[in-house]
Amino acid sequence: MKFVVAGYGSRGDVEPCIAVARELLRRGHDVGMAVTVPPDMRGFVESAGLTEVPYGRHWEALLRDEDFVRMMQNPVQAISQAADYVVQVWEDKSTTLKSVADGADLLLAGITEQGLAANIAEYYGIPLAGLHFFPAEILESSGPRGLATRGPERAQRQALGLPEATGPAEDRIALEIQAYDELCFPGLAAQWAQGDVRRPFVGALTLELPTDTDDEILSWIAAGTPPIYFGFGSTPIASPADTVAVISAACTLLGERALICAGPNDCTHVPHAEHVKIVDAVNHSAVFPACRAVVHHGGAGTTAAGLRAGVPTLVLCVGLDQPVWASAIERLKVGSARHFSATTQESLVADLRSILTPQCVSQARDIAAQMTKPAESVASAVDLLQDAARRGRVN
Repeated sequence: MKFVVAGYGSRGDVEPCIAVARELLRRGHDVGMAVTVPPDMRGFVESAGLTEVPYGRHWEALLRDEDFVRMMQNPVQAISQAADYVVQVWEDKSTTLKSVADGADLLLAGITEQGLAANIAEYYGIPLAGLHFFPAEILESSGPRGLATRGPERAQRQALGLPEATGPAEDRIALEIQAYDELCFPGLAAQWAQGDVRRPFVGALTLELPTDTDDEILSWIAAGTPPIYFGFGSTPIASPADTVAVISAACTLLGERALICAGPNDCTHVPHAEHVKIVDAVNHSAVFPACRAVVHHGGAGTTAAGLRAGVPTLVLCVGLDQPVWASAIERLKVGSARHFSATTQESLVADLRSILTPQCVSQARDIAAQMTKPAESVASAVDLLQDAARRGRVN
């Protein structure tokens, strides 16, 4: 069978899609030239043994666009700006996805691409599945959904020769895979039980790819006391030097070591003390279990990795779905949360003290035992997709 997988955004957005595509390929399905991701993700996709199709604008460039970053952090307040952005990219994405989806048995779309993909799936008469790494409905309280895409979607349907849509894209999907654990959001399964859409929980989807620095990092960790991990995913930091200084000072006061993952931030020439190690990338699955606690931005993938590792978490969120995961961490009583912009040296010291208590450490270990294992998560997701594809075309 042929599957097309469309994902867009940062690594946290794209990795679940690639994890599924890799397992589909391992099972003998055709996913060649069918993984659509931002152009700057090519190396990441190829490292998983897949071939990608450039799709949309360069994500890293967007993250350095101040207007786009403000739009991400306050999507409702920036509805008109978001609409302008969507108009620019929607047509190009639609052209690409229409090309690679020709002859497919199923189209799988990440949460950001579901609306656009729904029209392509309808055009070819094939099943559409969604891949959600957080419960989208939780964000409905932030404001109306889809306002920025109504115009571009209408134009896309006209270009495809489709009639006017009678409802939102969500009404045209039969399978919506929840790529996170149900225990993170108690009550959702019961809430969705009466609906028409299947929303199975499979757990977080990850590639667990090694990095070139794994051995070096683990050797450094083994040479002293377990460190506290600090990382902010793909988020650019305004002043990396100041951030490193605050982390270093806070850990000095607490008598802790710090492992800092710089990510897209250039910390090459940032001075730091001996109890601090700075690296560009980290294999979460290998490193997190060896740490005393993890401090991060609250991305879905990083949050799941921390929960699976069984160590306390401090979320310093920026925007988008990150506050949702910050709330989940506090609800599970495995850590604490604060907005990154409100963090000071004093607050960081206090927050770290609060999550390093024996009670929080014990609770983190208990929750880890209840999390779905990575291999089980991807196997369940692909089983569901194969079943949906076997049911055949929808018209």
